[in-house]
Amino acid sequence: MEIHFKIIGFLLIALALFHIGVPRYFEWSKELKSLSLMNRQMMIVHTIFIALTVFLMGLLCITSSNELIKTDFGKKISLGFGIFWTLRLIIQFFGYSSKLWKGKKFETVIHIMFSLIWLYLSLVFWTNYLI
Repeated sequence: MEIHFKIIGFLLIALALFHIGVPRYFEWSKELKSLSLMNRQMMIVHTIFIALTVFLMGLLCITSSNELIKTDFGKKISLGFGIFWTLRLIIQFFGYSSKLWKGKKFETVIHIMFSLIWLYLSLVFWTNYLI
């Protein structure tokens, strides 16, 4: 189980670092101009805090995998992470329109890849909590 926590840790840190390129990739400087200042800044600030949260989750998995696996408190943290990533998996299918990826090769690959990542995270955290 510990190897799974290490893998998850590196995946989450990579995902957090991926957020650095999100504004440029999605052309936020152009796309967000039509939003009010409050909405524009909320998008930016929330993205930063999502990236920070994901980074810290990853760091915790790498540095404290043993404690997450073997202690009651660690299992409770795994429960919270399991709920978090299961909800993220559900949002992948019901929060985003399939029009964003259906019929588009690259977007479909990304959709499937992230769905599998969210499933993997969910299964590892739930399994750790339940065993």
